[in-house]
Amino acid sequence: MTRSLRGRDLLSVADLSADEVAVVFETATALKAEFAKERRHARPPLVGRTLAMLFQKPSLRTRVTFESGMVQLGGHAIYLTNDVVLGARESVRDVARNLERFVDGIVVRTGPHEVAQELAAQAGIPVINGLTLREHPCQALADVFTMGERFGALRGLVVTFVGDGNNVYHSLALLGGALGMEVRLAYPPGYAPNERIVVRARELADASGGRLTFGSDPAEAVRGAAVVYTDAWTSMGQEAETEERRDAFAGYRVDDALLDAAGPDAVAMHCLPAHRGEEITSSVMDGPRSLIWEQSENRLHVQKALLTEVLGGSEAA
Repeated sequence: MTRSLRGRDLLSVADLSADEVAVVFETATALKAEFAKERRHARPPLVGRTLAMLFQKPSLRTRVTFESGMVQLGGHAIYLTNDVVLGARESVRDVARNLERFVDGIVVRTGPHEVAQELAAQAGIPVINGLTLREHPCQALADVFTMGERFGALRGLVVTFVGDGNNVYHSLALLGGALGMEVRLAYPPGYAPNERIVVRARELADASGGRLTFGSDPAEAVRGAAVVYTDAWTSMGQEAETEERRDAFAGYRVDDALLDAAGPDAVAMHCLPAHRGEEITSSVMDGPRSLIWEQSENRLHVQKALLTEVLGGSEAA
């Protein structure tokens, strides 16, 4: 029987079993359908609940989707940025012990994954990873939910990530592997993913019938893929490497020719923000083969589902 998600942390997408992911997706489907009718929920499930949003990194999608999502669910969100400097003005432990007395849950968006882990260890309320350098689990959940809407069955679906073996790739590999998908990565030398993440993703893939593959040739890696996924070549905190990365990734742009190499039904995805003309062209982003805006919208619905299950779900296992 699926364990209740109530009160649970989500630091890694691997914290969820395939059955628990299915519960989140089922709730997201229902919430999305209801919201589409009236742009409101008849019986908001989180009335009286409060979420602290502890953000050390800038954000558009993560902030707006969690904050507006919480309001739409009947609760309230408090956005904390320069007010709290984790580990500087106050220790992570002290921040956690204060917040657990004020609010019902925390979303943390920070750099080192260890900060999110310590916050979760010290706080007696749920902590959700809104992005760390290691993982971006809410992004991956929204992405895979979007793939399910488009293609139906996820098992055996081929997704090629073109670019850096970064936090977004890590979460996609873990989730895709757990759900029996084939997740490929095409990356230039020197930009490989975290080996421990790869080991764990392979374990999950082996157990579910999924597969992970790696290569350096984007055209070869996308052949037969349903989804061609990319991300910015230079992420937050890597600005000093911008020119070096532009040179290294110059052959890894997602354009119409690369989508054609994947196949006639392939679609493009990007977690945003995008640097148009670098990792992806405007003709792809704005064209008929783009799922980018759908996946962005689904951040709202999937995170609302996660909040509903974690902060208001049934106590029963």
